[in-house]
Amino acid sequence: MSLTLGTGPLARPSTGQLNADLWSVAPPHALYLHPVGERIRGVLGGRTVVDTTGAVLLHETGLLPRWYLPETDVAPGLLQPSDTRTTCPFKGEARYWHLDVDGSRVDDAAWSYPDPVAGCPPLAGLVSFYLERLDTWYIEEEEMLGHPRDPFHRVDARRSSRHVVVRVGGQVVAETRSPVGIFETGLPVRWYVPEADVRDGVLRASDTTSVCPYKGVAGYEHVTVDGRRYEDVAWHYPEPLLEALPAAGHRCFDGDGDGVEVQVGS
Repeated sequence: MSLTLGTGPLARPSTGQLNADLWSVAPPHALYLHPVGERIRGVLGGRTVVDTTGAVLLHETGLLPRWYLPETDVAPGLLQPSDTRTTCPFKGEARYWHLDVDGSRVDDAAWSYPDPVAGCPPLAGLVSFYLERLDTWYIEEEEMLGHPRDPFHRVDARRSSRHVVVRVGGQVVAETRSPVGIFETGLPVRWYVPEADVRDGVLRASDTTSVCPYKGVAGYEHVTVDGRRYEDVAWHYPEPLLEALPAAGHRCFDGDGDGVEVQVGS
């Protein structure tokens, strides 16, 4: 998705056209670093580990973007040196840090590049955390959902009059002329059907959930047709984020799944 994943211009391969051959001058593995601007805070065990307005975001070919935060904005004494070292051919040798909060240690919770290789963006003096090893991250006063958002990633939820028909096991389970299309950077268009236009009795709640930092927390459903259950082939956002708000009360079906077909007409 976005710059470095999916079909983005720094992905390999990319789509779209430029007026020059980007990859004739760019390295096979691209790095792009830029300021975030927002206040970022990380909390563990009720203790603020890091609090900064100096975060930067590193985009790297084939990887999700990642925050790097000034080491000087980490609470004093919490980072303890680790013996762990790894080497990245594009950034250099990474030094790792344990996180010690009130006597409770999280091993190798963060890393830094004190001496980045030539050509690498300026990462010296910055530290990056395994975000899941802290309890909570805040962007300004809002709790972060999922991973850091990519500012070059876009989600547009559009109300439409297209004719959408969903078949599961060869049977029509949903049909509408008032779908919502979600157009998301680097991903195929997904069509969401109003709940009222889904056939009664075919959906059964699943325990599966997933988190999207752009759309919200998705709940999944099985579809049962002729006694056969197609697992987790439908999903919805009970409380969608602003970008996906028009999809509230709608269901999407996995048209790439076995036995599931989503047909979109004019």
